[in-house]
Amino acid sequence: MAMSLNRVQLIGNLTRDPELRQIPGGQTVATLTVATNFSWTDASGNRQDKAEYHNIVAWRKLAEICGQFLKKGSKVFIEGRLQTRDWEGEDGVKRYKTEIIADNMIMLDRKGVGPAVGASQEFSGGIKDGASGGGASVPAKEVAEDEVTIDDLPF
Repeated sequence: MAMSLNRVQLIGNLTRDPELRQIPGGQTVATLTVATNFSWTDASGNRQDKAEYHNIVAWRKLAEICGQFLKKGSKVFIEGRLQTRDWEGEDGVKRYKTEIIADNMIMLDRKGVGPAVGASQEFSGGIKDGASGGGASVPAKEVAEDEVTIDDLPF
C-alpha cells in the first residue's frame, strides 16, 4: 500500500476580513486569504522578500469562529489540506483554483483571548474542525467531508 500525505501548515496574516456564506444545505463556509512572507539573500548579498497569498476555506463551526474572531491583519496558524477545483469559464477556458481546506485554526495575536468553546491552554484560541488533537474540538459528525460537492460551493 502506497503512503500518501496532504498536509499544509501556515503562519501568516489575513489580507482581508473573512467572507461568510451559507450554502443551500445550510452549512456555513468562510473564505479568507492569508499572506506569508519568504525571505532570502540573492547572489549579490541583497535581502529579497516575496509574499505568497493562500486561499483558505473553512466549513461549519470553524467557519463561524473564523468569521467571529478574525479580521484583516489577524495573525493565524492554519492547518489543513490542499484541494484543487476546476471549472469552465464563460469564455470556455478551463480554470483551476487551489485552496487550503482548513481543519485547525489558532489565533496568534489574541493571547489568552479565544472563543468560549473550551480551548485548551496549550492551544489558547485554537479551534479544530475535527475531533483529534488539542484546541477546541467540533464533534466528528460535523466533519463529514464527503457530504459537500464542488457544485455546492457558492463561489
